[in-house]
Amino acid sequence: MTTLPPPADERIVIENAAIATVDGADNEYSRGHVVIAGNVIESVGEGPAPQWLQGVTRRINAEGHLVTPGLVNTHHHFYQWITRGLAQDNILFDWLVALYPTWARIDDKLIHAAAQGSAAALLKSGCTTASDHHYVFPKDGGDILGAEIEAVEELGLRFTALRGSMDRSKKDGGLPPDHAVENTEDILIASEAAVDRYHDATFGSMLQIAIAPCSPFSVSTELMREAALLARRKGVRLHTHGSETAEEEQFCKELFGMGPTDYFESTGWLGEDVWMAHCVHMNDSDIAKFAETGTGVAHCPSSNARLAAGIARVPDMLKAGVPVGLGVDGTASNESGELGTELRNALLINRLHGRPDALTARGSLRLGTMGGARVLGRQNEIGSIEVGKLADLALWKIDGIMHSSIADPVAALTLGALPPLSLLLVNGRPVVENGYLTTVNEDRIAKAAADAAKELASRS
Repeated sequence: MTTLPPPADERIVIENAAIATVDGADNEYSRGHVVIAGNVIESVGEGPAPQWLQGVTRRINAEGHLVTPGLVNTHHHFYQWITRGLAQDNILFDWLVALYPTWARIDDKLIHAAAQGSAAALLKSGCTTASDHHYVFPKDGGDILGAEIEAVEELGLRFTALRGSMDRSKKDGGLPPDHAVENTEDILIASEAAVDRYHDATFGSMLQIAIAPCSPFSVSTELMREAALLARRKGVRLHTHGSETAEEEQFCKELFGMGPTDYFESTGWLGEDVWMAHCVHMNDSDIAKFAETGTGVAHCPSSNARLAAGIARVPDMLKAGVPVGLGVDGTASNESGELGTELRNALLINRLHGRPDALTARGSLRLGTMGGARVLGRQNEIGSIEVGKLADLALWKIDGIMHSSIADPVAALTLGALPPLSLLLVNGRPVVENGYLTTVNEDRIAKAAADAAKELASRS
């Protein structure tokens, strides 16, 4: 199934809405309009849209709504949708050891159900673009990456699929069990094949591929170096976990004789085409290296809290110029699976060090939109409401009982409860209306995910 954009001569007009553009000047309109032609934004501004527009197929009176860019998720593990609620009180390493044996029994059928559950949760929370880091490929698991891509395509989510990998098992000093990892050469062959088969670098692409070895404690140095060379030869981005916990930092020092950032630098893993998940334990030197090289960060506040990993120095990163976006992380460490709620959690968690202005309401919205777009290398296409950009938009209802007394529409979104989502457009097409998915039956997805969770548990 391929989702085509509407014809360029068809227009959707949104009027009478508060609009936060998140453009370079942070323009906002108290009662404005957005005109969409096909799959791109044709105009945005204060007041009503021109009445002489041709080909208007839908005119929306968005009174009582805030319009924002669609949210961008920079880090996730879709397969974990069917292992939620397990290992509830563990730090990262113990949590991984507890769950790796279960994850090593997944297959393409289970992945399809899990990916649809994860993608549904993202869409229903205002997310229009997501990246997913999948790194568990059992030998008898079938076409796992293909199943995930097919599942997401059906829902209409703009997608960056990360071909992850692990080749350092317990026998090599890593954490994964021996049967959960792949051969280094096989990983590189499969990664290149994924790029060749799926990656679409054109403007408005609904599917891109990045190369993403899992983490320093589950991947060999050879794979890290070869993956970086491969990605740059193929012109795709690189992603991995980095500096997530104090235990990881100690692991790197014992195994490599240096901390995570210095290790990444030694393997060619710093640069504008790279982003790291978490980056909780970063010192001043680490942050400076990320800023100097343009290396991005996926900030996952809820997951970091769930696993007691710590609080990332996001305000310091932003001040230094590090690209930072938001991530849900896997739903086995963030059971809600929503990106919208991360706006509020990021804002609150980053103030816990006693800095009330560490992250503002608008700063949090920028993290979840333009920040994420920059981290994924798509800042010229998505992340803000500007003429010529893709029509990935969220309409939040903020005149109900939970939000009507908050005068600032952006504060209603990022400081209040997550508002109801009246409409979500991806590529100019509605994928959520009045809180419900338009492309699939939600009850079918819920049942398939529940059945998949039971099936996987029975294999453990």
